[in-house]
Formats: sequence, structure tokens, C-alpha cells
Amino acid sequence: MNVKDKVIVVTGAGSGMGRELTLHLLSKGTRVAMADIHEAGMQETMQLAGDKASGLSATVLDITDREKVNAFPERVIAAHGTVDGIINNAGIIQPFIPVNDLDQERIERIMQINFFGPLNMVKAFLPYLLQRPEAHIVNVSSMGAFIPFPGQTIYGASKAAVKLLTEGLHSELKDTHVKVTLIMPGAVNTNIMSNSGLGAASASQNAQAARILQPARAAALMIRAMEKDRYRLLLGRDAKFLDLLYRLSPVRSAGFIARQMKKML
Repeated sequence: MNVKDKVIVVTGAGSGMGRELTLHLLSKGTRVAMADIHEAGMQETMQLAGDKASGLSATVLDITDREKVNAFPERVIAAHGTVDGIINNAGIIQPFIPVNDLDQERIERIMQINFFGPLNMVKAFLPYLLQRPEAHIVNVSSMGAFIPFPGQTIYGASKAAVKLLTEGLHSELKDTHVKVTLIMPGAVNTNIMSNSGLGAASASQNAQAARILQPARAAALMIRAMEKDRYRLLLGRDAKFLDLLYRLSPVRSAGFIARQMKKML
């Protein structure tokens, strides 16, 4: 789908990947309906948009609130006249601890934001997207959805649910005008740790972040995948490498990741 002159909803648009997705879409002539739980972050995104900010709208939205999400499509249409696609980008990680040490409240919050949030968005917007001559759903999963990362098991489970949801939607919608793309990012230099309530990254983590995929580049690749109607995008060399490694030997690749995580934590 050519995104020029389209209206696309981006969740988590107040920072990180969501901000870069928003700015990249604007540069391609797209109007963007931003959604984020943090109003201040969306205002910063608007400021960064400069003279293109007229193509933006901002809605403070908790994607786990089904009633508010169900009302969101009409709000987008009121602001922009229509809606042509959604990018379910918002998400959080968990504290780097085993499942046995993770409290039930935190587990449920991760699942609510990472899985039920995108599901709420899909259920709310799909009836409207099916009425468009062409439309698109992009769901952001993770390489943690296909290979286990000790200390991020519940996060990986939530993203695995997003993966299967997206693949199922692709099959269900194959005879419609609504295309579906699954994004499987590796490590991307965003502020997901602070947004997840885990505090600032350490000096060693910041040094590592400088060497991994930058959000602006990641956003450009994601939008290109959307425009080409890609089924799946493995985002980053680490995601591509681990996908291949896991296909060759699930047990050995899981052991490799476990050893690497032990060095980091």
C-alpha cells in the first residue's frame, strides 16, 4: 500500500520507534493519528514534525481500555476524514527476572499491553479498514517471540501471541483489501526500558545501544515493508541470525541465548 495521502494510526507515537514511524510517515505525505498514554511525548513528536505537524492528530489512549479503544476509530475519522491503516507499535518489556520471581500483577500488565492492546486495536479498526479500497495492519512482535530469552519469558510469550494473531489475520484477510504485516525486531536503540518502568539503561547497555539498529532506520524499513505488503520483516541482523540459528537447532540456539543473557545480567 502506498502510504502517500493515507491516514495511518500509530500507537506509542510519543517516543522511540513510534515517534520515528510517525515522522517517517509524515515525510512520505501520510497523515498520522498518534496514540500514546503520554501526552507530553506526543507534543514533543509534534514539535519535531515542524511544518508537517498539520498532518498530525494526538489522542491520549490506554490501549488496554477496550471502551476507549472502541471509540477511537470515530475520533480518527472526525479528525482526518477516514482511516487506512494501523501500526500496533506500543509495548513494554518486563524486569529481567525469572518467571518464578515475577508477580502476577506484572505478568497480567505485560499481557494486557503487549497482546490485548493490539487485539483491541484490531477489533476496533478492522470493520472500518474492510470498507477501504486498500488498507493495512502492521503488528510489531519481537525476535523474543521465536527464541527464548531468560529473564524476558513473559514478554516473549506476549509477543509470540502477537505473532500468531498477526499470521492468523493474514490468512483470514487474504481475500480482502486489508493487508497484514508482521514485524519481528531484534535489538533497536529505543527508550523501552524507561517506558516500561524499569529505570534508565546502564552505561554498558547504552554503549551496546550505540552499536545496534537506530530507530529512524528501523522505522524506514518497517514502512517499506508496509508499502511492499510484506508478510514478515525480520528487523536487524541479530533477528535474522537468530531466526536462522533457531531453525537449524532450537535447543542449541536457546542455550546460546541463555549463555549470552547470563553474561549481560
